[in-house]
Amino acid sequence: MPTPIPINFGPTYTVPDQDMTKSHSLPTLQFSRSGIDIGTAGLQWNGGYNIFFFAGGYVFFIKQLFRDYEVHHTVVLLVFSVTFSLSCTMFELIIFEILGVMESSSRYFHWKLGLYSILFVLIAVLPFYIGYFIIGNIRLVPQKRHWRAGLTAAVWFVFLYLFWKVGDPFPILSPKHGIFSIEQCIGRIGVLGVTLMAVLSGFGAVNYPYTSMFYFIRAVSDADIQGVEKRLMQTMDMIIMKKKRVALAKRESLKQASINQSQGGIWGIFKNVRLAAPSTENIPLLKQETDAYEELSRQLFLESVDLHNAQERIAYSKTFKGKYFNFLGYFFSIYCVWKIFISTVNIIFDRVGKVDPVTRGIEIAVNYLGIQFDVLFWSQQISFYLIGIIIITSVRGLLLTLAKFFYAIASSKSSNAIVLCLAQIMGMYFVSSVLLMRMNMPQEYRMIITEVLGELQFNFYHRWFDVIFLISALSSIGFLYIAHKHPQEKSVTGY
Repeated sequence: MPTPIPINFGPTYTVPDQDMTKSHSLPTLQFSRSGIDIGTAGLQWNGGYNIFFFAGGYVFFIKQLFRDYEVHHTVVLLVFSVTFSLSCTMFELIIFEILGVMESSSRYFHWKLGLYSILFVLIAVLPFYIGYFIIGNIRLVPQKRHWRAGLTAAVWFVFLYLFWKVGDPFPILSPKHGIFSIEQCIGRIGVLGVTLMAVLSGFGAVNYPYTSMFYFIRAVSDADIQGVEKRLMQTMDMIIMKKKRVALAKRESLKQASINQSQGGIWGIFKNVRLAAPSTENIPLLKQETDAYEELSRQLFLESVDLHNAQERIAYSKTFKGKYFNFLGYFFSIYCVWKIFISTVNIIFDRVGKVDPVTRGIEIAVNYLGIQFDVLFWSQQISFYLIGIIIITSVRGLLLTLAKFFYAIASSKSSNAIVLCLAQIMGMYFVSSVLLMRMNMPQEYRMIITEVLGELQFNFYHRWFDVIFLISALSSIGFLYIAHKHPQEKSVTGY
């Protein structure tokens, strides 16, 4: 019989009775179901991990994002690190839920505390400071403190209005929730975050096979590179020659003007007109030709860089590591096709998965293959490792993507606003990851998560993810197809 566990900070529910200290548990995962009291010990337990995650965000900010900038704004650093810490804390609580760390009431309390904190940061703190730094970069805006603060407050209220209107077209909530309920905030954050996740997932599912498989590498020879570099050098010589002619023509024009000024009178003017040789150079036409050659040189330089990169990819693909990633590329290409097919089926038939992968796999093993094993034990272990892999890959993948995006667009003036925007994206991404990750957990482990997130329309988010994923994947296929064909056409035509 399941044993009821009272929760002091919410309604009471039941969980299966299991003793985590019996012999069927792994030594590394021996946690008492009674856990740790919600008092000082529980706060110290979770607080230690919060400090660890905060330090991780701090190091990533200093060593990765701002490694090329000597000036670090303290507020930006703290807000980014806090957002990273709160985001990782939610993943930590998922692991605690599977392993039974701390009492259920303590986990419920920390879930509520972490969720309210991350929502406050995403809705109040980050948008306000993003607006503050963006306004500070606008030269037309007076930079007096009261002007800047007032405009920032106005921008923040505009954000709140748009944020609220985001949820109107979507069936994200149960009708009985009030206008100021936490579900209203989670639902809107979920729409934005799930959209972002689906876009990144769709592009990543297509882009990874394209960048890692030998099949898509452009065939490049040394003769191709030498031909492009020779054309580049010839173009640079033409640019130098054109600019030299422009400079000589300007010097001659200035020389004649100086002579005209030094010799006044009617006789001097008549003499200068008679002796001065007419200029045969058309300076505006020379400048126009120079601009055209400079644009051609830029295109040839980029073509040369692409050819060198392709040649390096060919050499890398012949190494053991390159062959390994080539194999992974075939695997993920199959996954991409399967995911596109499943998303299409889910959209057409309005289908949403009801059973998590772990439970489904155990059912197949027991019912169809006839394998007998400890279902409770292996359900916990497999869930722990599966969720752990999902968490690690999600965090690592997002941080790498954020770093690449930051390097591509950041400057000394815009770096603070951009890194805060990345923190906003990171927070929404991780909140939505928890929302979608709920479906990958067995029923007994998702109960507190369901209780904390509220009565959201979870099926809607999974359908919405499938729709956006399908659009993103198909768009990425079309974009990469055009990008792959364009260099080949250029190599054939020579332009």
